[in-house]
Amino acid sequence: MADETPPEGNGTEAGEVVEAAEGAEGAEVPALGEREQALLDRLAAELGDGVVEHAEACGDLVVRVRPDSWRRAASVARSELDCDYLSFVAGIDWMPAEPFRGAPGGEPSQPSQPSDTAYGAAGSAGRFQVFARVQSTTDHHGVTLKTDVDESDPRAESWVEVYPGADWHERECWEMYGISFDGHPNLRHLYLPSEFQGHPLRKDFPLLAREVKPWPGLVDVEGPAGSDEAAGGDA
Repeated sequence: MADETPPEGNGTEAGEVVEAAEGAEGAEVPALGEREQALLDRLAAELGDGVVEHAEACGDLVVRVRPDSWRRAASVARSELDCDYLSFVAGIDWMPAEPFRGAPGGEPSQPSQPSDTAYGAAGSAGRFQVFARVQSTTDHHGVTLKTDVDESDPRAESWVEVYPGADWHERECWEMYGISFDGHPNLRHLYLPSEFQGHPLRKDFPLLAREVKPWPGLVDVEGPAGSDEAAGGDA
C-alpha cells in the first residue's frame, strides 16, 4: 500500500476552494446541500489545493482534482468519507462527435450531436477525463470524483490498491479510450483482440457501419390508410 501521508500544504479550507472556483470561472458557484458541503470540507482538508473545482449535479457532489492527487483522492474517499463501495471508473471524451456522412439534415431519428465542446459538472482542462463514483454503504452518501487527462499522453494513477474492483474498470477505460493507469497490475484487453487498432469510444473513432449505410432509424414510414403517404406519396 502506498504512503497515504497527506502532502504538505494540505490545510486549505473548503471556503478557499470555493473562492478559487469562483475566480476561475468568473461566476458564483451554487451553494451545496449540508451533506455535500460536509463531504467537500473533508476532501479539502486532506487534499488542499489538489481540489480544483466542485459542482452539484442531480443532488450529488462532483469534485475535480489535480492529476497528481487522483490516487490520494481515492484513499481519502475510502478512509475519511467512509466510501467503501466503488461503483465505476470510466473515461470521457468531450470532443463533439462528427456528423455521419450522408445522414439527412434535420432527420429526427438521427441522434442529436453537439457541435461545440461543452464540459460537464466541475469543468475540464481539455478533451479527456477520468471519473469515478464512490459511495458509503453505511452512511448512504456518495461523491463523483474526476481528473483531467493529457491528450498527448493520456494516463492517470490507478485506484486498484485502494479499490480492487477498479481493476476491471480501468482495463475497460484503457481499451476503449487509450488512457493508461500507472500502477495497474495488468492492463490487458477485455473485449477486443490484442491486434485491434484504435479506441472505439473516442469521438474520432470511425464507425464504418454508420458510414456505409444510414442510421438504423432512417427509414420510410408508411402513413395511415387513405393518406397521401399510403397512396405512394413521400414518407
